[in-house]
Amino acid sequence: MVNRRSTSTTPEPILQLQRQLEDFRSSQSGRVKLPDSLWQAAVELARQYGIWPVAHPLRLDYTRLKKRLGKVPPTHRRKAAPPSFIEVVATQPAVLEACVIEFESPRGAKMRIHWKATTPSDWTNLLQAWRESER
Repeated sequence: MVNRRSTSTTPEPILQLQRQLEDFRSSQSGRVKLPDSLWQAAVELARQYGIWPVAHPLRLDYTRLKKRLGKVPPTHRRKAAPPSFIEVVATQPAVLEACVIEFESPRGAKMRIHWKATTPSDWTNLLQAWRESER
C-alpha cells in the first residue's frame, strides 16, 4: 500500500513504526488487536512528537492512544530555575500626589525633599547636583 501523502515531514521513527504496523496488519486476516509492544512504541513516539502526529500516519485511534499515554507515568522534567529578575508593569500610570526623597552622603550630610506635584521629579539630576556641591 503506497501512502499518497508526503512522508517528507514525518519523522523517521514514526515511519519505522508505520512500516512495522503495515507488516503486522498485512500478516493478519481481519481485524486483530495490536500487540502491546506496538502500542507501547506508539506511546513513546506520542510522548515525543504529540498524539495526532503519531496517530494519524500510523492509522491508530487517537482516543485510545491518548488513554494509553495517560496511563504511562509522565517523564520527570527538571523545574525551570526561578527568574532572577521580575518586571512588574502597571496597567496605567500611577497618580503621584506627593513623594518624599531622602539623600544621605558618605560624610553623613542629609537632605530630605517633600515633593508635592502631579509629575515625578528628576531626582537623579538633583542627587548629582547635591553630590557635586558636597565636594
